[in-house]
Amino acid sequence: MFRDREDAGRQLARKLMRLAGRDDVIVLALPRGGVPVGYEVARALGAPLDVFLVRKLGTPGREELAMGAIASGGVRVLNAEVVRELGITPDEIAEAAAREGEELQRREEAYRDGRPAPDLRGKTVVLVDDGLATGSTMRAAVAAVRKLGPARVVVAVPIGAAETCRDFRATADDVVCVDTPDPFFAVGNWYEDFSQTTDDEVRELLVRSSGMSSSVG
Repeated sequence: MFRDREDAGRQLARKLMRLAGRDDVIVLALPRGGVPVGYEVARALGAPLDVFLVRKLGTPGREELAMGAIASGGVRVLNAEVVRELGITPDEIAEAAAREGEELQRREEAYRDGRPAPDLRGKTVVLVDDGLATGSTMRAAVAAVRKLGPARVVVAVPIGAAETCRDFRATADDVVCVDTPDPFFAVGNWYEDFSQTTDDEVRELLVRSSGMSSSVG
């Protein structure tokens, strides 16, 4: 049981200390709940922190079913099997991508405040969230980050379903889950305080982390 996301981030950081002090490491947190966790990881590793946004592309008429996702950096990932089986047209994909793209852009601007997206080419990218249940958002994030040319992708979470963490070993170069309880139930069950992270908190942590990175550099 973690006290809160900050406590979880500090415990996660201890599992990642082999990456500390390296200038090729960047921590990308999935907003919003992953940002307080990622902040503690980035601080411990002496690495820059940024956000990596992912928006699900819902299937027309069945929005809860993902036919793909879009992510930071203009990346689009499609589930070819879903697209093929349901006969989804290129126009329907484009319409969903445009709609979700507007929201992704709004959040990018709100969180980054004009800062460009980081260049991930040749980097070791540590993708952080506050936990993994089914892992669908993180799976889209890994696929999207891969398209941006990193050297390695590390998935790092404080808590996760054992099967989900195990499955990521097939797509990420390394997977770090502090704990994988069984039965798992839900991410929030393993936090004493799992209150929602706000947009303002995300912005504050990014600004604070940017200041630390500048002073280290």
